Amino acid sequence: MLTLQRLDIDDAYRMIAGARAKAVEIGVPMCIAVTDESGNLIAFERMDGGKITSIQLAIDKSFTACGIRKGTDALGAVNQPGEPAHGISSTLGGRMVTVAGGLPVFHQGEVVGGIGVSSGSPAQDHVVAQAGAEAST
Repeated sequence: MLTLQRLDIDDAYRMIAGARAKAVEIGVPMCIAVTDESGNLIAFERMDGGKITSIQLAIDKSFTACGIRKGTDALGAVNQPGEPAHGISSTLGGRMVTVAGGLPVFHQGEVVGGIGVSSGSPAQDHVVAQAGAEAST
């Protein structure tokens, strides 16, 4: 039998607050998703002005980060034609995201959840996700 650790709702709210604060600071309203270690949604916020096309994308960025145990930006280069993970973005019903903005959250070396952020540029999404991930501790 396995004993798992995962983010709880209070962790998720803290992460969303941290990400929201960074989004306000940089002036870009975001969609922010926090998932458990299996990529299932715990909490979500669409800031006023967050793009409707970014709702599912934020959730899928968090899902991807949990699944690969790395930031989604790690898949960008390897998803190009001729590279080892080319086409990965079309797997799992298109849920694998290959642009920045999704990060796993670790506790004692294990993935306990993730955060996905979308509505800005990939660099903006990444910095906001990083602020959210840092707020988990």
